[in-house]
Amino acid sequence: MNIIIPMAGRGSRLRPHTLTTPKPLIPVAGKPMVQRIVEDLIASYGETPEEIAFVIGDFGEEVGKHLLQVARELGARGRIYHQEQPLGTAHAILCAEPSLHGPCLIAFADTLFKADFQPEPAADGTIWVKKVENPESFGVVKTDEDGYITDFVEKSPVFVSDLAIVGIYHFKEAEKLRDELQYLIDNDIKEKGEYQITNALENLKNKGFKIKAAPIEEWLDCGNRQSVVATNSRMLELKQEHETLVSPEADIQNCIIIPPCYIGPGAVLQNSIVGPCVSIGSRTKVSRCILSHSLIREDSELQNATLKGSMVGQHARVNGHIPDLSIGDYCETNC
Repeated sequence: MNIIIPMAGRGSRLRPHTLTTPKPLIPVAGKPMVQRIVEDLIASYGETPEEIAFVIGDFGEEVGKHLLQVARELGARGRIYHQEQPLGTAHAILCAEPSLHGPCLIAFADTLFKADFQPEPAADGTIWVKKVENPESFGVVKTDEDGYITDFVEKSPVFVSDLAIVGIYHFKEAEKLRDELQYLIDNDIKEKGEYQITNALENLKNKGFKIKAAPIEEWLDCGNRQSVVATNSRMLELKQEHETLVSPEADIQNCIIIPPCYIGPGAVLQNSIVGPCVSIGSRTKVSRCILSHSLIREDSELQNATLKGSMVGQHARVNGHIPDLSIGDYCETNC
């Protein structure tokens, strides 16, 4: 089994936090969100993949090295592919064409999930879906009474279905998907200006490919700063019983820690109240602060700050009471 992770987008709605860090590498509960996705897929699927392929943009050599290390730590071979232009979901997946063979899990690194990722044994493919209140913003599916997909529709302004495609797919024979993706590119078949995976899936379905819709329990968005902070809080709640979130290498003096919190190695906390639902990156210094429901990245320094619902980048400096704060890397603010 292979896992393919398309993650070429930089996440413009999450700026300034994605100006220096690609969105899938933003940490959530202490780990990059792409690592969280892969770990949860493997844990639920119950099988270590042979290969984990990452489709990235122009993120730099260090990002590629980091992703290959993630694959190695999970017992798989890592491969890096590049998507030079944002030409749609079908194009992004096809950039990993050499890895599209045999059983494959494909997961877009935009959001985090709580779900059972066991595919339907009798189906040729499985697509995970979630009921949503605004289906016009998503690709959706229609199903028959047995849960098999009868129609794929890409962001229809007219109501078709409220079962949104969340971006996770399983195929028993990924070669068949590969061929349909290539057909779209070769014949320049686009929808809304991009090559869409839903068109390839529709073609497969019309050829007798049986695709089952499988529900997920939770869909955790990471589209903007507020949703990332909320997802960080929820992920801390989900992981607190299974992971050591407070590093023994953190220096915590005269503080009240209200779980769940992530505190990275080398962090220094003094005379502060931290939590609930706070992530503090490695080597960050916190002094005389009150922090809740916030995400603070590595190598930053906070003094005399009261923060809630906030996101602070790397190497940032914060001094003073500034609720609902959002600053990027190497920024300073005093109040």
